[in-house]
Amino acid sequence: MKEKQYKPIDLEKIEPEEKVKYEIAEELGLLDKVLEQGWRSLSSKETGRIGGLVARRRRAESQSGRS
Repeated sequence: MKEKQYKPIDLEKIEPEEKVKYEIAEELGLLDKVLEQGWRSLSSKETGRIGGLVARRRRAESQSGRS
């Protein structure tokens, strides 16, 4: 099986939903690792932490939109 080819990530051309993931990765000090080696290089603990913070941020945004 052939491995996927690595494509450099252009932070200017990503969707707003994806941008949140990158912002959180930066806050956790993981952005350099993601940009150099991709999301696969993260441990499940790191990935789960990012996912949890993304969910929390989305929930907070939807709550503030309702108020």
